[in-house]
Amino acid sequence: LFQGDLGPFNPGLPVEVPVWLAINLKQRQKCRLIPPEWMDVEKLEEIRDQERKEDTFTPMPSPYYMELTKLLLNYASDNIPKADEIRTLVKDTWDTRIAKLRLSADSFVRRQEAHAKLDNLTLMEINTTGTFLTQALDRMYKLRTNLQPGEGAHSQDF
Repeated sequence: LFQGDLGPFNPGLPVEVPVWLAINLKQRQKCRLIPPEWMDVEKLEEIRDQERKEDTFTPMPSPYYMELTKLLLNYASDNIPKADEIRTLVKDTWDTRIAKLRLSADSFVRRQEAHAKLDNLTLMEINTTGTFLTQALDRMYKLRTNLQPGEGAHSQDF
């Protein structure tokens, strides 16, 4: 539980506060949320189109774009113009990025790579494939060590 002083807040004047506070105030009908600058249909269309066009991952407007979108649309969609379109655009971008991530993970495993570059991925995106990728790499390691001749290579530890 938060204990401390906040404010003073002047009615009608925008002020930057942490997301948790903004949502709390919004739930108590004490404020109107102003969405981030990037949460705009035209900007999100550009981001989605760029992501579809590029083979690599493009920079996102926020490292927490998905989390912020979900929070703001769940708790303050009435303050976000064209909220349904924004939801669809962010979901389309997310789907494109996750499909790219799965393809690159598949390629990574097939080529038996030792390193991967994860430029411009967010933590949430990495976490969606993290379990799959670590399990696949673990299996690859076990298969490789079982196929190599030498001491203890007769083990069938799967």
